[in-house]
Amino acid sequence: MNSAKTVSSNRDDATLLECRVGLLSRRSFLTGSAAGIGALALAGCVTSDGMSVAEAAKVYGPVPNEKFPIPAIDVSKVDPKYYRRTVRYETKEAPGTIIVDPSNYYVYRIEGDGNATRYGANVGRDGFRWSGEAYVGRKGEWATWTPPREMIKRQPEAAKWARGMPGGLDNPLGARTLYLYQNGAYTLYTIYASLDAESIGNGITSGCVGLLTQDMMHLYDQTPVKTKVIVLPA
Repeated sequence: MNSAKTVSSNRDDATLLECRVGLLSRRSFLTGSAAGIGALALAGCVTSDGMSVAEAAKVYGPVPNEKFPIPAIDVSKVDPKYYRRTVRYETKEAPGTIIVDPSNYYVYRIEGDGNATRYGANVGRDGFRWSGEAYVGRKGEWATWTPPREMIKRQPEAAKWARGMPGGLDNPLGARTLYLYQNGAYTLYTIYASLDAESIGNGITSGCVGLLTQDMMHLYDQTPVKTKVIVLPA
């Protein structure tokens, strides 16, 4: 895999592999790798159409018809500023582009006409944040998670999944996954689905970006392979 060429010089390969697989806990699932780019002159501001708690309870309610029925998110544990909403976002990027703002814990999908859909997110913890440009190289629904040998050496409890952990509610990848690529190589970074309401608005990962499951499904359905993804400097 050529992705190691994009890794910052102060990280070793073993650390990066943690990002790919993460821990069995959703809070510890993470990833790492990608080249840094300069800050982009992009800015978002909230419109007045913010979601009420009652509306959020519906939007983030249960999804019973999935392969693995998805439970409701406890929206009382999510700061309302992280509820999905439409915002003004001036940018020259094409509609459909995904922009991650790790400093403010937001992910934007550019809609055009100066608007974007904004989602609350969890991001990389201090020391594991990165910035760069990538694209969605592939997509996965209820993807299998396979820990690498390096992780198993560090965390023997992961050995039982050496041949792959099937998709499901306990799988660290969640219900939907967008895999980020650069120059044809998987960067080890993903945008993934999380059921952990309290993770939103926090830096908990080794570089991956997590959205509430219902938000991730909303983004996933509108995101084809080859979609451009920009991660702003933290």
